[in-house]
Amino acid sequence: MTRFVAGGLLFVTICFTVWFNTVLADTALRATGDLGVVIERGSGSLLIVDQSEHAAIGRVKGLGDLSHASVVFSPDQRFAFVFGRDGGLSKVDLLTQTIAARVLQAGNAIGGAISDDGALVAVSNYEPGGVRVFDAGTMEMVADISTGSKTIGLVDAPGRLFVFTLWDAGETWIADFSGDQPQITRIEGIGKNPYDALITADGRHYIAGLFGEDGLTALDLWQSPPIPKRILAGYGRGQEPLPVYKMPHLEGWALAGDRFVLPAVGHHEVLWIDARSLEEAGRTKTHGQPVFAVARPDGRQVWVNFAHPLNDTVQVIDTPSGEVIHTLQPGPAVLHMEFTPRGHEVWVSVRDAGRIDIYDTQNFEKLGEIAAETPSGIFFTARAHRTGL
Repeated sequence: MTRFVAGGLLFVTICFTVWFNTVLADTALRATGDLGVVIERGSGSLLIVDQSEHAAIGRVKGLGDLSHASVVFSPDQRFAFVFGRDGGLSKVDLLTQTIAARVLQAGNAIGGAISDDGALVAVSNYEPGGVRVFDAGTMEMVADISTGSKTIGLVDAPGRLFVFTLWDAGETWIADFSGDQPQITRIEGIGKNPYDALITADGRHYIAGLFGEDGLTALDLWQSPPIPKRILAGYGRGQEPLPVYKMPHLEGWALAGDRFVLPAVGHHEVLWIDARSLEEAGRTKTHGQPVFAVARPDGRQVWVNFAHPLNDTVQVIDTPSGEVIHTLQPGPAVLHMEFTPRGHEVWVSVRDAGRIDIYDTQNFEKLGEIAAETPSGIFFTARAHRTGL
């Protein structure tokens, strides 16, 4: 009898354990590596999506003004740090689908970055200007870097560095947080009204685009101190300037093979740049003024979207030939594109149609769509392990 009771209890215990683990696996133990978020700019919310399921799995509301928002992720891919235009910095838990913390740290912000060790989150501000840095765990402010200028192009760099540029002063600052106190290096002579910047995936080259001049400025961060180098100066020389309907995002710069490709400001073309010399290596005519020129992770293709009024179209450029090989028209106001980590799919936000479209990058077949409220930026958690993103 005793053996029977003991055996029965063991059976019940095993069944309960299996059931409990199944329930737990369906909730708290969801993996984060397959997740992503979509900015819903009109409603101030974040749509959480699952790449494999091609589905939305949750929505987090109350994130403020997301009309120009961006996202970075913690190293474990669990937390998304959302930078809102209203100066809000929100820490969102992707597993519990809740706001873990929120700080209204400025009046007008323009993006942010997370340090290479995941310990610090920095925010770039228009009003009052400067950069504010927060502890990623506690969300307490640890540094307030006053610049007297609007700051743009904030990125992380190896060695617990943040690099950013001043719109008004035409300078780039490097903030080193590797020690007890941040050390600031100021680099003058960047150019007139830098509007955005990027850092290459190896963390070496920081490149600022110039709105007030026809060209860009590059810094080699391996130099001490880095010396500004003007590149592509006068790339629009001899052409009649066109009105700029939307400034291209230099985060859309992409390394494709041994060349970079970037949108040309105010022109219907993308530029190809030799990755070693940073000199122009060609141009490709496009449907309109490019906003993002994004390379598939293997570099074989570049996908390009465009500014208003031609923003219903996406073109695919073949990297070796530099030729447009396919054109799609997803719908009104294509704002952003994001590749899955190995590039077999691309997700496209179609703001005015209220949806995300998903395409196969080999045959360009549409694989599915997800309803979203005025979607803009799409960010997959794989970004957690890439410099500058």
